[in-house]
Amino acid sequence: MDAGRASEAFKGKFWPCLAIIMVVAVAVYKLHRQGRMWLCSCGRFALWIGDIWSPENSQQFLDPYSFTHVLHGFIFYGLLAWLIPRVSSLWRLWLAVSFEALWEVVENTDRIIERYRGVTAAIGYHGDTIVNSLGDILSFGVGFMLARHLGFRRSVAVFVVTEVVLLGWIETA
Repeated sequence: MDAGRASEAFKGKFWPCLAIIMVVAVAVYKLHRQGRMWLCSCGRFALWIGDIWSPENSQQFLDPYSFTHVLHGFIFYGLLAWLIPRVSSLWRLWLAVSFEALWEVVENTDRIIERYRGVTAAIGYHGDTIVNSLGDILSFGVGFMLARHLGFRRSVAVFVVTEVVLLGWIETA
């Protein structure tokens, strides 16, 4: 690849990647302003917590619900590929991550948390930590890119298998 084409390739990736970073940074700022804690109040950081009934669920970087965010990434990839096929994958990723980041901010407002507590068994739930929201956004982005790589049929197969495994996991927990 000559220098001119390499420069164009860099420019084609630089701006959407910068835009994605900016969206995530704004989401982190908004979550912090809402009073979300950076880390679990338990005083430790873990990459993964597998027990959905643990008080550390939605507090550590990744948890079983991270898989649902991967699946949301699959859905957004399919929708955006269908709705705006001429837009580059990176700009569609930026748009999708923007929706996911907005969801993380809205999901962690006091009003939504109170509503969640009122209709579920999560009495002591105080919202996600910022680290968990970052894990959710990353999981979403991984799902988006994985769907791009897998294509429609394999994405649907992975989606169905993941849902079945999650249902079994949650039912037995």
